[in-house]
Amino acid sequence: MNVVEMRGIYKYFGDFCANKEVNLTLKKGEVHALLGENGAGKSTLMNILYGLYAHDKGQILINGEEVHMESPSVAIQKGIGMVHQHFMLIPQLTVTQNVFLGMKEAGIVLNKKELDKKVADMSAKFGFNIDPGALIWQIPVGVQQKVEIIKVLMRNARILILDEPTAVLTPNEVSELFQSIKTLASEGYSIILITHKMSEVLEYTDRVTVMRLGEVIGSVEVKDTTEDELASMMVGRKVDLDRKITPQPAGAPLLQMQHLVVKNDKGLDAVKDVSFEVHAGEIVGIAGVDGNGQLELGEAIVGGRKLESGEVVLDGEPVGKKSIRYHMDKGLSHIPDDRHKKGLVLQFSVESNLMLGRQRSSLFANGFFLSTKKIEDKAAVLVEDFDVRPRDIHYLAGGLSGGNQQKVILAREVDRNPKVLLAIQPTRGLDIGAIEFVRSKLVEERNKGTAVLLISTDLDEILSLSDRILVMHGGEVMGEVSYDIPIEELGLMMAGKKRESERKGGVGA
Repeated sequence: MNVVEMRGIYKYFGDFCANKEVNLTLKKGEVHALLGENGAGKSTLMNILYGLYAHDKGQILINGEEVHMESPSVAIQKGIGMVHQHFMLIPQLTVTQNVFLGMKEAGIVLNKKELDKKVADMSAKFGFNIDPGALIWQIPVGVQQKVEIIKVLMRNARILILDEPTAVLTPNEVSELFQSIKTLASEGYSIILITHKMSEVLEYTDRVTVMRLGEVIGSVEVKDTTEDELASMMVGRKVDLDRKITPQPAGAPLLQMQHLVVKNDKGLDAVKDVSFEVHAGEIVGIAGVDGNGQLELGEAIVGGRKLESGEVVLDGEPVGKKSIRYHMDKGLSHIPDDRHKKGLVLQFSVESNLMLGRQRSSLFANGFFLSTKKIEDKAAVLVEDFDVRPRDIHYLAGGLSGGNQQKVILAREVDRNPKVLLAIQPTRGLDIGAIEFVRSKLVEERNKGTAVLLISTDLDEILSLSDRILVMHGGEVMGEVSYDIPIEELGLMMAGKKRESERKGGVGA
């Protein structure tokens, strides 16, 4: 049996109650989703089950026996394994070396042939198709995810906790992973999936427990629920993330990339001869697995990263060698990928963050002096229009939730009335309510004639918002597609297969 019961679990961090009266039951042989917004208490609860945190009140029972999870070693002894969102693999070691690292079972003198066979046998049993001798840095991310699962299985875990396992996978890799998970479940393993992706819950899991603000809202059989019902349980109201793009004629090209070559921080080419255009009144989405040059492309467009060759043309003017400020004055607004490091000064007030980059504007200054009254009036309007909570413009930005921090950035950038809006991972780390709000604002900008370039690793986001989609892999554009492309074909492109039209002649405008 692999039955887990968590009864009346409480967890406090100081005065903050992260888990309150949480009850959760995991049955043998089921894939059980733990669904909720960021900050709902999902990861905290699973960290308690795995022994990383000690709960303050409640009981944990494994197969009917109460267990005190004092550490991960106790959890492992009880047959529980956890695969974390960020892989814990050593790139320079082989698959087998990573799997057996720190295990007494490997022995003092390693028998490479015998250990390789154990990994190969386990891999074959669950359809993982992993080469035991491959170096981690040489294998795809999707295979690395499976190596993490093999590590857990080799420690005789029968209860698996998977924390956001598909965050960096292509659609095809997601499908392969869940096929393996289903095989594990059919063999009697019990799996808890921490996620915020409702599409995965509905397609691949048996039962779902929804959490909100540290409490369990309910547990339901997946076959008896819908995406709308789950969304309402998560946020307490109806949420609409359906595609809202209606056809409209595109205007003139306002942003043009001409044969861009950009290096990454290691001095290697991250963007390789990329050319495309974004027109007024359209959203162009850049799809791809994280780390394929999208971030460097965005930084080069905004002026924050040097162009090795090629040109960025903004509203007809080459700006590739100009400053970030020049780009802004020319009509480019920018939602950066990291709101803490690049989008906000967390020690400043909401009011001050709303004015960043506009200190010299005649709208807010009288000669050499800023007009406090004008700034306060504008800030008050923006926090109201963009539903920033609390409404206090003097509140420190660092004290806001992630969603409200992103709203401050969005308000500041949209209020500039940009010709071009560059949005990089605009909803990463946000709860579903904030996602809905941010996406609606991007569509509003597109509808009023702004040229929007959306760089996101969230495929649902790309497909629901984009007029046209470009797929990047290895720093190159694999081709241009429409939002109704079969997901399997899109996955192949994200994995490096170029479209026939791209092989023959390049991406069209």
